[in-house]
Order: sequence, then C-alpha cells, then structure tokens
Amino acid sequence: MNTQVSEQQDAQREAAEQAAIEKRRERLKSESLRIIEIANNESNSALKCIHQLSVAGGATEATYIAIEQRIVADQDPAGAYHLALLAQSTPDLPVDARQLIELVVNKGDNQQRLALLKNLPLPPVDIIKDQILVSDDSEAIGQMNAYLQINPEGYGSHHMLTSGQSDQVVPLSRGNGNNLN
Repeated sequence: MNTQVSEQQDAQREAAEQAAIEKRRERLKSESLRIIEIANNESNSALKCIHQLSVAGGATEATYIAIEQRIVADQDPAGAYHLALLAQSTPDLPVDARQLIELVVNKGDNQQRLALLKNLPLPPVDIIKDQILVSDDSEAIGQMNAYLQINPEGYGSHHMLTSGQSDQVVPLSRGNGNNLN
C-alpha cells in the first residue's frame, strides 16, 4: 500500500515538474516573439532587446539572430559589445561573435575597445591596439598600456579571474562612476 502511494506521489511530482517546464518553455517562446518584434521594428533597440532577453532568462535561437541583425543594421557598437560578451560566455549562441567584435573595434569608441580588451577571453589585441593608437587619445592609450603591462598577452578578465586576480565586466554606460581603471 505504501509503495503505491509513493509511486503515485512520484508520478504527480513528475507531472507537476513537466507542467512547470512546459509553462516556462511557453513563456520563453512568448517573450522571444515579443523581443523579435522589437528587434525587427525598432531602430537602435538592440540594448533594449538584450535587456529583455536577460530579464526573460533566455530565448529562442531566432531571438538572438534578430538581435544580431538589428545590431548589424544599425551598426550599433554598444549592442555588439554586449551580444559579443554573451556569445563568448555561451558558445552555442547562433551569432557571429567575430562580426560583432569587429563592429565594436571599427565603429566603437575607445572605452568600448578597452572594455573588449578587458572582458573578452581572447580579444584581438593587435587590432584593438592599432585602433586606439590611431585615435591619438592619450588617456585611452595610457589605460591600454597600463592594462597590457600587467597582461601582455591580452587575455581577457576570464583568464585573470582564473589566475587568481580579480576583475569585473566593465559596463559601457557612462555617468555611473564606473570606469576602466
């Protein structure tokens, strides 16, 4: 008798877990459709979409593709930076991280380039270095040189964290007191 009750409870628990998974899956599909709609119809909405993606806790492949397409269409280096970081930390995302990184390096500002240098696991150091040097921005050049002095290979913060040093992901928003130092 106890075995039957236990089996029924297990079956009910499993059914409840499966129902919760289905409910979450449906919610993610719904959120994904909403985010895709924003990406497809609102210029310069990549950061908004990435935020919504984060709030939703994930999305469909089509959502990531729509956000990447929005970034490319707008030539949005800030959106490219954030999606590139996501792609670097989640290797199965259906986005071309190299394209996003190139967009940041070529169209972004020096703060974005320095943030790439610090936050990508394996940043394109020479290309970033060249772009910062060409800008003739002495402050950015100083920050880059100081960073490369302690990290000559240019391994991003991921490497520094695993080697016992502490660092954090550098936000690109200004005015909140955070900087690259």
